[in-house]
Amino acid sequence: MVDERVVDGRRIAQLLAAEVRGHERGALGRLAVTDVRDVQGSEHGEFAYGIALLPPGERADRRNPDVETRDAVERLADVYVHTDRARVEFRLAPDAAADAGQEAAAEDSSGLRVRPKATDPPRTLLFLESGVAAKRALPVFRAVVEASDG
Repeated sequence: MVDERVVDGRRIAQLLAAEVRGHERGALGRLAVTDVRDVQGSEHGEFAYGIALLPPGERADRRNPDVETRDAVERLADVYVHTDRARVEFRLAPDAAADAGQEAAAEDSSGLRVRPKATDPPRTLLFLESGVAAKRALPVFRAVVEASDG
């Protein structure tokens, strides 16, 4: 077992993309990683990729990622790479993202922090401060997909 904690923002964002792509069923199966850019990260964050929401009943083609965005309903979130963390900006259902994010971040070792972003339209920010946070962020994505359908 590895005791080393992943705190490189680029690697954390890669782990999150792998987690999102790893689901073929349920709410998470409707998510597609889009507009991927090769970034190193910065203090203020560099756009790395988007996460799009596919229509109900549609699934992302995991074998051909270029096809998976054709029928996307809209951008659910943007992912940014900082030097020491990754940041997700939820565009859809910011209230659901905030509630689910607070619940996921409640555990001290979650590696997650959540806060609102005062913009128009409003967004919710989810900070992933370690590699393990990539998996712990999935309930937030699930809650946003479910709220977007309602």
